[in-house]
Amino acid sequence: MEKTVLKIGELATRSGLTVRALHHYDDIGLLTPSTRADSGYRLYNRDDVERLHKIQALRKFGMSLSDIATFLASPDAQFADIVSQQIAALDLQIKQASALRERLDRLQQRMSDDGDPALEDWLGALENMKLYEQYFTPEELRRLPFWQQDARRNAKWRAMTDELTSLITRGVPADSAEASALAQRWMETLENETGADLKFALRMTAMLKQQKEAGAHSPISEKVRQYVYLGEAFMARKMAIYAKYLTKDEMQQLNATNSQQSSAESTTLYLNLQRQMDNGVPPEDPASQALAREWQRLMRERIGNRPDMQARIDLAHDNEPELLRGTWVSEAMVNYIRKAVAACG
Repeated sequence: MEKTVLKIGELATRSGLTVRALHHYDDIGLLTPSTRADSGYRLYNRDDVERLHKIQALRKFGMSLSDIATFLASPDAQFADIVSQQIAALDLQIKQASALRERLDRLQQRMSDDGDPALEDWLGALENMKLYEQYFTPEELRRLPFWQQDARRNAKWRAMTDELTSLITRGVPADSAEASALAQRWMETLENETGADLKFALRMTAMLKQQKEAGAHSPISEKVRQYVYLGEAFMARKMAIYAKYLTKDEMQQLNATNSQQSSAESTTLYLNLQRQMDNGVPPEDPASQALAREWQRLMRERIGNRPDMQARIDLAHDNEPELLRGTWVSEAMVNYIRKAVAACG
């Protein structure tokens, strides 16, 4: 038979409160048991337990006992709203606890991979957490080099970093075959592990810039960043491919205009083009044509009004798929740009 009433001791045990607290609630009229046994024991029924739940929920929100009594005495009190707030508060606690657990996992992995971290390692980890989380969602953080808890992936990135550092220390030129091949492998790996997402790449660039300006510790040294991210070794490989299609004069022109500013403008343009493609906007759309004209402007700034040179660059892209690898620019985007340019007339 289902129990319909609880003695004060049973309610105290089930609710986590003390008998003394329940006595106090009774004394101030906040929670008076509905009945008493012949022996004088307080007996709490279902309605009493419901009221106790409301009292405890309201206490979680910092309400005083007198305010709780006033709230519960109001005929307009909407306790469903309080339950919703309680659920939201629990959801936030769960989210915060999950985030804390992930941070602890990362620190534990750091200790497993590298031994006992020094003070600077701990400070660097804290700096990175704060900075990285400004730019990336928890799901995206798992795709970042050196951030995820996958020891094999971290080892792969550390190995490539060590190789690049060794080249720099030995004074190997960025345009050497050895350096450019390694830079190509670095960028292709990064592109693959970020899902070839241009937005991701753009935020990573912004994060690295802020990290440098803030003087924050980074697993990627400034020398490695210059060697790879700013394009010295990576672009050397691309230029070597273009050299098979362009004249010496054209190569000088291409090298002279290969600036960080034009690269940043191109990245923003490609990002806008990707949005058009993702939204199913045809290349003939006026907005797509406007982006195509912007692309033509950037190309004119880089190579001048040289249609023959542009045709040879297009031929290089048709014949050399490696030119797009590690750039976050797909063959589909190149075809989209060409169709949009053609639609401009």
